[in-house]
Amino acid sequence: MSFEVIGQVNWLAVIVGTIIYFAIGAVWFTPMAFGRPWQRAIGWDPSTAAPGMNPVTYALPAILYLIASIATAMLAVATHSTTLGNGIVLGLVVGVGYALVINANDAVFDPNKKAPLTWFLITGAYNLLGLLIVAVLVSVWH
Repeated sequence: MSFEVIGQVNWLAVIVGTIIYFAIGAVWFTPMAFGRPWQRAIGWDPSTAAPGMNPVTYALPAILYLIASIATAMLAVATHSTTLGNGIVLGLVVGVGYALVINANDAVFDPNKKAPLTWFLITGAYNLLGLLIVAVLVSVWH
């Protein structure tokens, strides 16, 4: 693989995948979905004021999801992933092989998490789903 594959990436698929990945997170971590158990898992006391949010709080994850989407698209091009099945396999490889492993490592070694397994299941499932969707999009959208 070389960086030449970047010229073959479908940038619209990357951008749409990034937006979907980000949007899923906006719903995933709300109190109506997994927000409350996630907050308990990290030890967030609901009686205290929420930390102040600023544009960087949202911009940085969006940029990071864009980077993950670009990397996944480059892998899709390099591995000739062009079908739904290829996209699913690529998404599982990237989601399980990278996201779940990194999230599991964070859960094991962060002594501040009150419920590391719960945190891992919520965060890991979110990243697996997001990367799976990105992988399918960049694989089948030509």
